[in-house]
Amino acid sequence: MATAVLDVIQEIRDVPVEAYEGPVHPDWCPGCGDYGVLKALQKALAYLQIDPSQVVVVSGIGCSSNLPGFIRAYGFHGLHGRALPVAEGIKLANPRLHVVVTGGDGDGYGIGMGHFIHAMRRNLDITYIVMNNQIYGLTTGQVSPTSMKGVRTKSTPYGNIEPPVNPIALALMSGATYVARGFSGDPNHLASLVAHGIRHRGFALIDVFSPCVTYNNVNTYAWFRQRVYRLEDEGHDPSDFARAVEKALEFGDRIPIGLFYEIEVETYEDLEPAYKRGIPVDQPLGLSPEEGARLVQAWM
Repeated sequence: MATAVLDVIQEIRDVPVEAYEGPVHPDWCPGCGDYGVLKALQKALAYLQIDPSQVVVVSGIGCSSNLPGFIRAYGFHGLHGRALPVAEGIKLANPRLHVVVTGGDGDGYGIGMGHFIHAMRRNLDITYIVMNNQIYGLTTGQVSPTSMKGVRTKSTPYGNIEPPVNPIALALMSGATYVARGFSGDPNHLASLVAHGIRHRGFALIDVFSPCVTYNNVNTYAWFRQRVYRLEDEGHDPSDFARAVEKALEFGDRIPIGLFYEIEVETYEDLEPAYKRGIPVDQPLGLSPEEGARLVQAWM
């Protein structure tokens, strides 16, 4: 797998991504790490040659959750922390679609934590990209679930007293079948992780170090560049669960990025008995065309 990740990086560089560029330009702060995540997702979709009409990007609330508005695909901007339940409903209704969830650490690892854990243990075939800037950026810089202990923010002027959530370790223990971490300052590497995550059958988490250049003056691009290294460069075997857990706990002078763990097992969709009658989107509604038209008109 490590070799395959590197192969994807080389191939992505020459693939145009214009087909996935939306008509609305991002309104993120200049230098925001989320630009690199958006570009990585577009490159991954281009590499996989997925038609935009077959992609749904779902988000919650936050700076990063505005991403569905900036990419040419179907999109759903939901409630804070509720992106995964919406995505699960879309995927279960039409499993032919590629469902990608995008959001931030506050949205996913704070208010959305319960949904995060249950989506992983169910192994729904969804790709979840978390732009982890270790701060609440949209609300101007409060401590988030992944803020480091001791960091000073608007809500912790004397230093954060809580240890941070470790999303990689949490994902491994919750049953996620594809667990990776990228860095928006290394977008080609990130694109390869996203592409593999979309192609993976099952729940894929790609946690991304995405610096907030406005409100987080600790975890900057320079801070990460001094510390991150690629797991594949050190021969990491992503089928080794115990080694993945060990690497998930490494966070200090050296911080690993890359694919921590991947395993192929049955997805939730494979096991769902209701699919024996066919997928829901192909099932008749039990309404006459006239009744259906009236309902649609009532919802408009």
